[in-house]
Amino acid sequence: MEQRPIIVKRVRKVVKARHGGAWKVAFADFATAMMAFFLVLWLTATASPEQINAVEGYFKDPIGFTDGGSANPIDLGGSVSVVDSPLIEAGDHKVRLEDERIEALAESLEQRQMEELLQRLQEQIEQSPTLHEFKDQLLIDITDEGLRIQIVDRSKRPMFASGRAQLKYYSQDILFELAKPLSAVPNKLSITGHTDSTPFRGRPGYTNWELSADRANTARRALVAGGVAQGQVARVVGLSDSVLFDRNNPEAPVNRRIAIIVLNEKNRPQHSQ
Repeated sequence: MEQRPIIVKRVRKVVKARHGGAWKVAFADFATAMMAFFLVLWLTATASPEQINAVEGYFKDPIGFTDGGSANPIDLGGSVSVVDSPLIEAGDHKVRLEDERIEALAESLEQRQMEELLQRLQEQIEQSPTLHEFKDQLLIDITDEGLRIQIVDRSKRPMFASGRAQLKYYSQDILFELAKPLSAVPNKLSITGHTDSTPFRGRPGYTNWELSADRANTARRALVAGGVAQGQVARVVGLSDSVLFDRNNPEAPVNRRIAIIVLNEKNRPQHSQ
């Protein structure tokens, strides 16, 4: 008897995979991020500039904002919560020390520049026939205000005629020569007129105060004509005999002088900065 083959049929059931909950977590994270993003936009739009600066400061230095009434840069009332911290005070002290160091370096550099200008002026006095002829009337030194050039009268070679504000021809030449190096520096200039103690008796109501101011302004015009820019002159003053060069001899010709000061940054007038 012929045996029939035995056929075994195995039926595989396909089980459809169920979707998990991972997408829900991802969507919740996305929604939370969007809510936070729009909250930041709203706070930025409604916050004042001071509050924005405080928030910026918080992210730059969170330690300075952690101690105090609120640990957040913006409390529930919307006000900025900034507290003092020893670390901030130490930082401020460090900044002040750094500023003082920078200021000291700047003053040192400016002092060196003044000394170099003094040397250039002395060299020009030796090289210029005009200045060399009158070098005994040119007094140059460095003061707290800056580099000072004083052009003094001599008994036989006054800068101005007696009681007048008009320059002698050689005095004008001196100022023209000085204008060349002075116009090359960025510093502001102060021009001061001085007289001796002899009272002016030329005309009623006109004193040594008016005379010294007029002479200072005459010197200013000569410097500008020689090349100094109008805006470089910061101050024109007449001081009469209030600041004598020779206090022991108030009527000495040396007290009659024009002082030109190349002002340092510390003494630069505020309005010209």
